Amino acid sequence: MTKKLINDAGTVIDEMLAGIVAAHPRHVRLLDHSPRSLIAAGAPRPGKVGIVVGGGSGHEPGFLGYVGRGMADGAAVGNPFASPGPDPIVAATKAVHGGAGVLYVIGNYSGDVMNFEMAAELAELESIMTRTVVVTDDVASAPISDAARRRGVAGAVFVFKAAGAAADMGRDLSGVAQAAELANASVRTMGVALEPCSLPATLKHNFTLSAGELELGIGIHGEPGVERGPMRPADAVADAILDRVLAELDPAAGSDVAVLVNGMGGTPLMELYIIARHVLDRLSRRNLSIHRCLVGNFLTALEMAGCSISVIKLNDELKVLLDYPAEPVLFRNF
Repeated sequence: MTKKLINDAGTVIDEMLAGIVAAHPRHVRLLDHSPRSLIAAGAPRPGKVGIVVGGGSGHEPGFLGYVGRGMADGAAVGNPFASPGPDPIVAATKAVHGGAGVLYVIGNYSGDVMNFEMAAELAELESIMTRTVVVTDDVASAPISDAARRRGVAGAVFVFKAAGAAADMGRDLSGVAQAAELANASVRTMGVALEPCSLPATLKHNFTLSAGELELGIGIHGEPGVERGPMRPADAVADAILDRVLAELDPAAGSDVAVLVNGMGGTPLMELYIIARHVLDRLSRRNLSIHRCLVGNFLTALEMAGCSISVIKLNDELKVLLDYPAEPVLFRNF
């Protein structure tokens, strides 16, 4: 059994959301009639494409942490590792609609895809035009020949950023969706776990690792990976991930890239920066230009120990979109 700082497993999400709104009232608000819909304080903005993200909780700061000016306008929040239902998605859609349509950006999980599709149909009945971009950056979850089945993991942060910037710049719905699709096509991610996580309702680990093992290719819902092997030094772990990521991206010497070293929720920054040091060194030795590097917890799996590495290959458009100012509620370093 694990231990958590909670009051009751049935109230963790509502209490978390109440805490976020109480701590950041200038950034976000909850809808009175839909308490699982978190909305940017300034939304809706007339004439601007609205962006709604969402998924299960337990990934904080994803997905709700990316609500704020320059990124998402709203987030629908599900139970831990469970999709939100159509109702909070529709409520968020209505709340952020400024007359230019709404883009959904979601991870490639069956529950999320189904419920956001249902929400899109319901929004259409309200005369709200929507588009959906499904993030598929996880190289471990399916072969490249079947990339449409891949999970959306931490690379989603770059997709949120590109879409949010495009919307803030005033692009139309097709243009904002194009920016998100470009980012998704350009990013690859793979993760590793040293320790599993546990859900608040069960307090039990969802898989087991011995003291000398790690799991490569894990997902963000506590899924086990595609390869279990012996624990190894940080540089060797980073190499195992980067080899897979770079084999697919294959950036030419002189290319610009951005890097995300993402903690899974239970990994100290000390260790994430040790990983980042080796990743950046390897990319530099490959004569790649590091346009931006993000290190920290961006899309987690509760208290899982481990990390993921995302690399996005940049063109001029993506560089502008990543550099565009943003102030999401739980992150400030864009």
